[in-house]
Amino acid sequence: MATITGPFRRTYRYLQTQAHESPVIFYSIVIGTIGPIMAAAVPPIRVHFGYKPAEMVPTTYPLPNRPRRPVQGYDDE
Repeated sequence: MATITGPFRRTYRYLQTQAHESPVIFYSIVIGTIGPIMAAAVPPIRVHFGYKPAEMVPTTYPLPNRPRRPVQGYDDE
């Protein structure tokens, strides 16, 4: 049974040692493991609380439903 829990016990002791001796490494590991977890957990939580995505921004200008009139009066003919 000790062989199954051995790596987890060593990992905990390693993190505990790093938290005291070099906190930069410890917090880098903590933030690095929280990132993927949040990427999977946050979207369902947002939907649960009623988040609706914003309407898409138009990428083209709507053209009017009428024939084009020629431009007059600008002396560019």
